[in-house]
Amino acid sequence: MPARATTTGPREADLRAALAGVIDPELRRPITELGMVGDLTVDDGGRVRAVVRLTIAGCPMRDTLSSDTARALGEVAGVTGVDVELIVMSTEERQALKERLKGSGGSRGIPFNAPDSLTRIYAVASGKGGVGKSSVTVNLACAMAAKGLRVGIVDADVYGFSVPGLMGLTQQGITQSPTRVDEMILPPVAYGVKVISIGMFVTGNQPVAWRGPMLHRALEQFLTDVYFGDLDVLFLDLPPGTGDVAISVAQLLPKAEILVVTTPQAAAADVAERAGAIALQTGQKVAGVIENMSFLTLPDGSIMDLFGSGGGRLLAERLTRTVNAPVPLLGQIPLDIALREGGDNGAPVVQCAPASAAADALQEIADQLASRPRGLSGLKLGITPG
Repeated sequence: MPARATTTGPREADLRAALAGVIDPELRRPITELGMVGDLTVDDGGRVRAVVRLTIAGCPMRDTLSSDTARALGEVAGVTGVDVELIVMSTEERQALKERLKGSGGSRGIPFNAPDSLTRIYAVASGKGGVGKSSVTVNLACAMAAKGLRVGIVDADVYGFSVPGLMGLTQQGITQSPTRVDEMILPPVAYGVKVISIGMFVTGNQPVAWRGPMLHRALEQFLTDVYFGDLDVLFLDLPPGTGDVAISVAQLLPKAEILVVTTPQAAAADVAERAGAIALQTGQKVAGVIENMSFLTLPDGSIMDLFGSGGGRLLAERLTRTVNAPVPLLGQIPLDIALREGGDNGAPVVQCAPASAAADALQEIADQLASRPRGLSGLKLGITPG
C-alpha cells in the first residue's frame, strides 16, 4: 500500500529518499537498490511503518538495519514516530537480489578476471614466516579503506590464518562468521574492509590439514562464491614460500601483482627473493618490496639495527635484475610497540595509533600503492565512434 500523506505529514518521496541513505552493512549498497524495502505507510498522525526484508532469518546485522532505518525515517520532516518490521525475503526475492548483485543467472566466475574489472590485486608474499606479512597486509588494507577506497582481503594463508584476529573479527576465541545467502557468501566487514578467511569456517583453533587440490578449491570458492562487490583493491595474504597457494593464485588471478615482505637481514632477503622470483614462472608482476622490522628507535633518539640493515634494498635490486623490470623498495617499517599491541588487540596500528612511526610508514606505502595508475588496455569503455 502506498504511503498516505496529509497536508502536514511526510511525503512518500521524502521517505524513500531517506531510505536511499541506509546502507546494508554487508553488501555496502542502499537498501532501496537491493529490494529490501517493503511496505511503507504513514498514519494520519505522521507515524511511519516500514517493512524491511532481510536476506536470511538469522541476519547478524538485523539490529543495525532496524536502527539505521528508524533513524533515517525519523529525520524526515513531519514524521512523529517510526515502527520498523523485519521480515525475511522469499526464495524469489533472494534470487532477484543475487541477480542484482552478480548479473542474470548469478554467474559463479571470478569477477576480478572480467575484462572490465578495474580492481587492483596485490598478493602479499614472503620467503619465510615471522616477517610480519599479515600485519603489513591488514594495515595497508585499512589505510586504503580510510582513504575512501573499497578494499577486500582474502586470507589465503590456510594453514596459518591470522587475519580475522588482526582485524578484530575474533572475540574470546570465536571468529565472526560470514552470512550465507543460498550459495553466495557475504564477508564480514571490519574497519571498512571486507574479509574472508578459512578461520571463519573452523571451530576454535582447529588445524587445517589439507593437500594441494583442497587448498586450490578453497581459494577458488573464496573468489567465486564470496560477494565482494566492486572493489578498488583486493589483498591476498599468502602463506610463506612458493608452494601450492602461490601457484593457485597465479592461475586463478593472473592479473595479481606480488608484494614481497622481508626483514633487513641479508639471510631473510635471500629467502624472500624466491617468493618474488616466482613471477618469472607465473608471468606476474612484482609491485615492490616492503622491509618490515627495519630498525628500533631508542629513547635517546638513536637507531638500533636489531636485524641488520639493507636487506630490503638489496632484495629490490636483485628482483629488478631477476625479473628484468623495476622493482621498487616501497618503504621501511620500524619496530614499534604500537604495531604489536594493535595486532594483539585486533586494532590495526593505522587505526588505533595513526601518529606512530609504524603507522606513518605504512600510510606512505599505502599512498604509493593507491596512486599507481591502472592501465585501460583491453577494457570496455562503452564508447562508440560517432
